[in-house]
Amino acid sequence: MTILAIDPLLDGDLLWTPIIIVALKVLVIFVVGLVGTMFMVWFERKMIAGMQNRVGPNKAGPFGMLQTLADGMKLIFKEGFVPDRADSLVYRLAPFLAFVPAFLVWSVLPLGGDFRDGNGGVVTWFGEETRVQLADPPVGILLVLALSSIAVYGIMLAGWSSGSKYPLLGAVRATAQMVSYEAALGLSLAAVLLAAGTLSTSGIVGAQSSLSDWHIVATGVLPFVIFMIAATAELNRPPFDLVEAEQELVGGFNTEYSAFRFALFFLAEFMNVITMSAVIVTLFLGGPQPIRFGDTTLDIPLINNGLEGTIWFLLKVFVFLYVYVWLRGTLPRLRYDQLMDFGWKVLIPVSLGWFLLLAALRVGDGQDWNAVAVTAVSLGVFAVSYLLFAAATRASERNREGATS
Repeated sequence: MTILAIDPLLDGDLLWTPIIIVALKVLVIFVVGLVGTMFMVWFERKMIAGMQNRVGPNKAGPFGMLQTLADGMKLIFKEGFVPDRADSLVYRLAPFLAFVPAFLVWSVLPLGGDFRDGNGGVVTWFGEETRVQLADPPVGILLVLALSSIAVYGIMLAGWSSGSKYPLLGAVRATAQMVSYEAALGLSLAAVLLAAGTLSTSGIVGAQSSLSDWHIVATGVLPFVIFMIAATAELNRPPFDLVEAEQELVGGFNTEYSAFRFALFFLAEFMNVITMSAVIVTLFLGGPQPIRFGDTTLDIPLINNGLEGTIWFLLKVFVFLYVYVWLRGTLPRLRYDQLMDFGWKVLIPVSLGWFLLLAALRVGDGQDWNAVAVTAVSLGVFAVSYLLFAAATRASERNREGATS
């Protein structure tokens, strides 16, 4: 129990009340996750329809909100099959490797709670003090990174186990894309950890007590932009949805999947959008913290602080859900070479340079160095590094052109 003992509910003997509270947390995460995924599918289809001057779902249920449920039931009752040349065990396991990690990430995210005045998100339920999250390990954010990496295996194994060359090619390309942008995502996350000084997700939220302390501001906005772009590529969302691009010969890594197994991949894609939006809100926008600047706090009247935190969290997540839909309906798809060049030649160097700048400023602050001088020297080093990098890139391009001529 040591790794979970940060939650006061689990500090001591486990009696019936704590066990029931933990069971309720698991149930709520599972139910809210499924319902939220259904809502996201409907929301995206409805918003895209509005952007394209169409009606969108409007038959099943009020405003077409039950259309996702109807589609899901259809896929569940359809006949599933396993290709003759497929590796049966891996073929059946791969969809769960893509779907389950999206759920598990929610176990370490603070979904509410009272973080004001150093309360650390603690609330009282049934006479027991706890946090509005299933678990709060000291290395919670590392668990988030580990779970996001497991989804790569689901896609890779799905393409390999299908026994067909085209899903395999799609899986290889998808894996290369996700692994490439994982590096930029991790470097931008390092800037947040530097500012927060902790790996605990509740600690990261607690460090963002006011608007000026939100990590989108404290880290200089750039890590947030890089994390948002890298996360979009990690999720295979437009304009980075090359995994299932229409110009391909087939649909990508999940070509040989049907029925319920295909539904798991479909749900994983939309579930991951909600999950990553929640992670972004937790890391950069204060999570359940209300908007506070100076001594002014935007309070929601007649609601206690614990429940108000959940409302703020949901409102912030909803903003990012709309942003993802907006990007899908607005931006054209990149070519694959553009995608990889942007990840390796732009995002990774910029995120690494910005992290080193923040680290230098923090060390300089501790040593009473002049911040302007530290910034000037750092920018000079970055300029020289960029010129050397650009020269190496041009030399590599000339060598490739000479080899093909």
